[in-house]
Amino acid sequence: MSGAAYRDRGFGGAAEMDRKRIKEALEKHLEKPSPSTSRGVSREKELLAASKLTTSIGKVPKVSDGVRCRILESLHCLELKNWLPFSLVTFSLTIRYRFTEMVEIINTINILIGNEFFCEIDDDYIQDDFNLCGLSNQVPYYDYALDLILDIESSNGDVFTEEQNELIESSAEMLYGLIHARYILTSKGLAAMLEKFKNYDFGRCPRVYCCGQPCLPAGQSDIPRSSTVKVFCPKCEDLHYPRSKYQGNIDGAYFGTTFPHLFLMTYPHLKPQKPSQQYVPRVFGFKLHKQS
Repeated sequence: MSGAAYRDRGFGGAAEMDRKRIKEALEKHLEKPSPSTSRGVSREKELLAASKLTTSIGKVPKVSDGVRCRILESLHCLELKNWLPFSLVTFSLTIRYRFTEMVEIINTINILIGNEFFCEIDDDYIQDDFNLCGLSNQVPYYDYALDLILDIESSNGDVFTEEQNELIESSAEMLYGLIHARYILTSKGLAAMLEKFKNYDFGRCPRVYCCGQPCLPAGQSDIPRSSTVKVFCPKCEDLHYPRSKYQGNIDGAYFGTTFPHLFLMTYPHLKPQKPSQQYVPRVFGFKLHKQS
């Protein structure tokens, strides 16, 4: 919320006083932490815990729109240096947050942002061995990775070192991504991605003459760890880098080379006409010669 918005709501005149009061309350709270928390704080922690992803698999968290909005609003409106509350309702909650809890909020937001490209895969789809055909040859620790995705305890009772656990988690992330690339080609997966497309979750084309055309995620290769995900613009029919650094680190194989084109074939009414305008370079108002 901007400073103007605060003034409109009557917060502007007392901003400096609120800042001092919050700072003093935080210093006292950090020196002597309270053994118990209020019901509001406990509720907020439960909401934050519910929004976390399971390990680093890449599953999209089941977060309601209201919770997502409250978390995002808190991150945008809180000034971490001044600890200024974003509303009177959350004033008491804000002064009770310690630094580690604020880091927890930021990390949760980063996780949500980084996984906006993914849709949630039905468990029934993952449990069907037919849908996973051939993936065991591509993913190391396949059985353990699949158990981790489905949250099933291994019946073998094997004990792994910390390094092996990291490898299993990495394999689970790759396995989930490769399953995701297959799932979004199904009718349910296409429908789920359609909702994200309508909500501009994949971003807009950065090209000026595409006029903010919504994009679709696309991979340049179906082989894992070959390249990162790009966004395909249906209007100019070109690939672009995602605007978010979190999305730019996602493996392109988790979406594959087929998805954006199959999506537009399935929903032909969403395919726009090519832009009629094209940028023309000029110097002092004169067009440049092609050979210049």
